[in-house]
Amino acid sequence: MSELRVWVADPSEADEVTRLLIGFRNDLGYDWPSDASFVSGVAQLISGDSTDYLLGAIGDGPAVGVCQLRFRYGLWQEGTDCLLEDLFVEDAARGKGLGRALTQFAVEHASTARDARRIELDVNEANEEALKLYESLDFGIKNSHGGRDLYLRRNLSAEG
Repeated sequence: MSELRVWVADPSEADEVTRLLIGFRNDLGYDWPSDASFVSGVAQLISGDSTDYLLGAIGDGPAVGVCQLRFRYGLWQEGTDCLLEDLFVEDAARGKGLGRALTQFAVEHASTARDARRIELDVNEANEEALKLYESLDFGIKNSHGGRDLYLRRNLSAEG
């Protein structure tokens, strides 16, 4: 089996990040945001302080996986929180462990390079493979108050 490589993308790799995120959008069956939105959004985020993109590859091949990490200060942890978003591996590269490698790298990077005290993500409950992956890496519902913590969102734009 080929070695898996994961690294933090630098601004010169914005095109690769964008290509993979557009692939993720397409894989989800969406036609929005536009390609131009991805280009400008990734350029803005990759050069800022609050977002890191991870890229993953198999062997010496090109990047075939991506993950977005967004950082913010959290009062409840009295430190940095990390939100893991948009983990995507191209179809031909699935089943080789790259999603696991990206997630493990994300946890390590958030903890050591960004001194994060918590990492969070959301996943569709119908995505059984992703749920198994995240649960195997100790992500889960942990609430001492009973009931389930649910990640809810409200879109404030007309598009979705």
